[in-house]
Amino acid sequence: MTKRLALLVIFTILSTSGLFAQRKVEGLKADKASYSNDSTSTLYDAHLPAPIKKSARDFFMIQLGYNNWMTKPDSVKTKPVGYVFNMFLCYDFPIKKSKLSFATGIGINTSVVYLDHQMLRNNDTGAYGNAAHILNDTSNTKRYKFNTTYLQAPFELRYYSNINNRNSGFKAAIGVQVGAFIGAHTKELTSVGGTNIKYKENTKRYISPWNFAATARVGLGNFSLFASYNITNVFKEANGPELTPFSAGLCISGL
Repeated sequence: MTKRLALLVIFTILSTSGLFAQRKVEGLKADKASYSNDSTSTLYDAHLPAPIKKSARDFFMIQLGYNNWMTKPDSVKTKPVGYVFNMFLCYDFPIKKSKLSFATGIGINTSVVYLDHQMLRNNDTGAYGNAAHILNDTSNTKRYKFNTTYLQAPFELRYYSNINNRNSGFKAAIGVQVGAFIGAHTKELTSVGGTNIKYKENTKRYISPWNFAATARVGLGNFSLFASYNITNVFKEANGPELTPFSAGLCISGL
């Protein structure tokens, strides 16, 4: 009798404990469901900052625009049809969590200026001395252009209004470009007996080995306007006229 009574007491205690534990688990589930449907929780989640996307750091830039010599002697005449083409691969370094970043890279700069009834002559001796000269054209030249190419490295301080997606929003940049001379040439189109003939002459004499330019960009999304003003002259000091290039145009950037 005593054993049966003890077994009954133990069974009652175990049953009560199991029922209490089941009710506790159900209560926790109910509280969790209630929290997930709570308006306060929804409001909190809505105010969480959006995750920053790893996109559009302007890893590449393609620039095409107008180019001419802003500073030049009165004796030098150019046509208003010169152009510049730049292409850069860059790497962007964000400055902490701000809207600013620093970028640098490498690329190619090629610029073309058309002379107006004039031509470039490189003299080693004679009355003109050891220097490059731009002289009036006395022949029947239809077109004469002067082309320079530099290996160019841009250095930019950039601003993005939308750091979550740099493919959209306002963006701006200021900086400098440093170039190492690759080559230059002149190309002349003339007419002989009614037949058009082209003359191309490669030249490295007297051209400045370095190119330093101040740059600026401003735009929206992947498109911006750029401007560049050279700090250095086209020719080495005392080896040619003082010519300072200026360019401006459209820049496409992204990736």
